[in-house]
Amino acid sequence: MTVTIESPRNPGIAELLRGGEAFAEALYPAEENFILPLEALEEPGVAVFVARVDGEALGMAALVQHGPDYELKRMFVSEAARGQGLAGQLLDALEKHARDAGAVVIRLETGNRSDAAVALYEKRGYVHIPRFGEYADSASSVCMELVLAG
Repeated sequence: MTVTIESPRNPGIAELLRGGEAFAEALYPAEENFILPLEALEEPGVAVFVARVDGEALGMAALVQHGPDYELKRMFVSEAARGQGLAGQLLDALEKHARDAGAVVIRLETGNRSDAAVALYEKRGYVHIPRFGEYADSASSVCMELVLAG
């Protein structure tokens, strides 16, 4: 498996984006889906990490720079590839990227019905924080952060 930063328009990524959107739409009402569109993934300050096995894109995550810190967005692993450690490998790569860039914190928002995601983030050292930004009034949002440096 490889994890690299890629253009969100590279082969196989559109399928991951659609899969993540369908997953979120099945769990949460439209007004509580904070999906970053494809065009936003191409903006400066955004890095899209893609996990590939034998060239096939099976997982992805995006890091969006907000000043000195980052927000994790669009984390998704295809259903067929779950349980193989891809999410952990993606987190390893993006956390290293953020540390190397001098970031102090990575924040994220997930949903209160996304138990596997919350458990993964907790296992990785992310802690629950108050809802922030556009998520402040979202009843289903669960916000977390990982402090990278003191």
